[in-house]
Amino acid sequence: MDISQKLLIFVVDLLFPLAIGYWCRRRNYFNEAFFSRMITLNVLVLYPVLSILSFWVMRLNSELIWLPFLGVFTSLIAGLAAYPRARAKYAGGLDQGSYILSAILSNHLTLGGLCVFILYGETGFAYVQLIVLFYNLVVFLFCYPLAQYYRRRNQPGGSGLSFKAVLFNRNQLPVLGVAIGIFLYAGGLPRPAWATAVFDPLVHIAAWTALIPVGYSADFTEMQKYWRDMIDLSFIKFLVTPLCTFALGTLLLQDPIALNTLVVVASTPTAINAVITVRLHDLNLHLAMAAFVLTTALFLLLVYPSLFFLMLH
Repeated sequence: MDISQKLLIFVVDLLFPLAIGYWCRRRNYFNEAFFSRMITLNVLVLYPVLSILSFWVMRLNSELIWLPFLGVFTSLIAGLAAYPRARAKYAGGLDQGSYILSAILSNHLTLGGLCVFILYGETGFAYVQLIVLFYNLVVFLFCYPLAQYYRRRNQPGGSGLSFKAVLFNRNQLPVLGVAIGIFLYAGGLPRPAWATAVFDPLVHIAAWTALIPVGYSADFTEMQKYWRDMIDLSFIKFLVTPLCTFALGTLLLQDPIALNTLVVVASTPTAINAVITVRLHDLNLHLAMAAFVLTTALFLLLVYPSLFFLMLH
């Protein structure tokens, strides 16, 4: 695949679905329930299947064991960098919580997975699956309690965290897919030829079913007053986090593709999960949505194109 083909995939699979989703919102096509079902299809069907297929032929080694822990590191370093900024910028817990969660929760799987797939194919995609292996634990064991803490600062008595929900949540199905793929590879069962044929189309379908609902959720009118607040958050996500992650990654990883994959994932923008977490705990929804929209736009227009050409040369 040459550079022009990769650029075409970038435009078609990243920019088009966002634009289509936003156009559907403007034209009042479909409704929230329709796009929620699209997200469910993505999480419960497409990504588990992709995880199985990619890990079925994935050669694991001791060095790659570091990738899940480095994935957690990217989230925590972003949160640590955002904490003093949130305290300096906002007096209320609702704003502080939204800002920190927008820094911690990044679009590692959807954007990160597709962007790395464009660069490195199935190998890179499998590396992304390893990096995000503990992502749901970060969401449920760290971000949910953090959101509850900031909510209680304004309204005591928030709901508790169910550890049963953490261990048996349906969003864990992609993790189960990783385990199944590793089991099939370790068992010596050869991956059938049709799996290679369907893998590429499934990656693109997964990207569209994840990003169209994201475009649909954008409401620029309510987000305008937070644009300036996102400048330093963008600095944290696109400079501080990837540079710190790269520095640690160079000490632990020898594989250049694994290291480059880690840097791309560490550079990804605020995830829609941040918006969902903020909404569930009644924090400042419009601040999180502004972070999501602006950092996504910067990533697609500036950050990833720069990484794309840097890593291909």
